Amino acid sequence: MRAAVITLSDSGYAGQREDKSGPLIQRLLGQAGYQVVHTAILPDGRQPLADELRRLCDEGLADLILTTGGTGFSSTDQTPEATMNVVERPVPGIPEAMRWYSLRITPRAMLSRAAAGIRGSTLIVNLPGSPKAAEECLSAILPTLAHGLEVLTGPAQSCARSGMDQTEGKRSP
Repeated sequence: MRAAVITLSDSGYAGQREDKSGPLIQRLLGQAGYQVVHTAILPDGRQPLADELRRLCDEGLADLILTTGGTGFSSTDQTPEATMNVVERPVPGIPEAMRWYSLRITPRAMLSRAAAGIRGSTLIVNLPGSPKAAEECLSAILPTLAHGLEVLTGPAQSCARSGMDQTEGKRSP
């Protein structure tokens, strides 16, 4: 699977702060077998990110786009808004799972406004900007993302587990 990583940071974009989350996410993706085909550092704000997400999705350049940063309460934190402006189908379970996992570590996880959704055949997921939080959240969802991406891009036909009766939710004999 092909992945893109986009960091949202005014100071990182201006070269005043080192991006630590983006390279960490790239490393984790590589370890999980993803090919990172694109990286970028963009300033905070809605329009630059929305434009980049549309381009990557519409040109079919990545199966998965992970953003890092811009999910907090600051007035410049516009990543979820940019994401939701671009997606065609929201996937609320992914950020819900990240928040659930992170709440076991810190009560501040409830302050995350991360979003996720699908545009075309690309999944977009917002991760926190903190390297520690980004790693925790990505570790929580990465094992399941592979199957979702297989369904989205075509190799898998459904999300049903083998040996499960879909109508009753019980193991079949």
